[in-house]
Amino acid sequence: MNLPDGCRDISRRKGLVSLLGGCSLLLFQEQANAGAQIEEPLVDAVRTALSSAIHNSAPPIPEFADTEARLKYLRWLGAMSERLKKRKPDWETRKEFLQTVWYESKRAGLDTALVLGLIQVESAFRKFAVSSVGARGYMQVMPFWTRVLGDGDPGKLFHMQTNLRFGCVILRHYLERERGDLFLALGRYNGSRGKAPYPNAVFGAKRAWDFAG
Repeated sequence: MNLPDGCRDISRRKGLVSLLGGCSLLLFQEQANAGAQIEEPLVDAVRTALSSAIHNSAPPIPEFADTEARLKYLRWLGAMSERLKKRKPDWETRKEFLQTVWYESKRAGLDTALVLGLIQVESAFRKFAVSSVGARGYMQVMPFWTRVLGDGDPGKLFHMQTNLRFGCVILRHYLERERGDLFLALGRYNGSRGKAPYPNAVFGAKRAWDFAG
C-alpha cells in the first residue's frame, strides 16, 4: 500500500498496521497504549480483585437468572461473533474471548461495548501485543501491576482472562478515582488524563460493538 511519506515513516518506526486505513489512525495508534499508567497505592478491594485473576485460569461460564437473560446473552454473542470474525477466524477462540470479555466487564461494572472498544484501540485484538514501554496483552496492562499484586511474572499478562480482568478492574479503579467521569478515567488508563484523542478514539471504536439486544 502506498502511504504518504509521514505515514510511511511512522509505520517504519513503530511497526504499526492500520486496520481501518488512513494516516490519522496510524498517528493515533503510535500513542495508543497504557504505558504511562502510574504505579500507585491500591485500595484493598482492587488489590484483592487483581490478585484473584492470577490464580483463576479457567474461562468463566456465564450464569443467568432466567431464560430471557440467557437468550439476550446468546443474541449478543452471535452478533459480536460475526463482527469479530475477521479478526479471530476460529469460532472456539472467538467464543472464549467474547465470553470472557462479557464476564469480566460485567464483573467490573463496565459497559461491554466500551471494553471491546478499548481493546480495539489498545491492541487491535492481539493477544500478545507488547507496547514500546512493555504494556502487554489485549488491554495493554503494565507489568508493574503483577509486581505489586503477585509474583511479578509479566508473562501472566498474556493469559487471556488475567489480562482482561486486570484491565477491567484497573479501569474501574480509575473510574472510581475520577468519580464516574469516564473521559478522565480513560485518559488516566492511557496516561493522557485530560486530553481528548485517546478517550475519543475509544468512544469511536465502542460504536462498532454497541448492541441493542
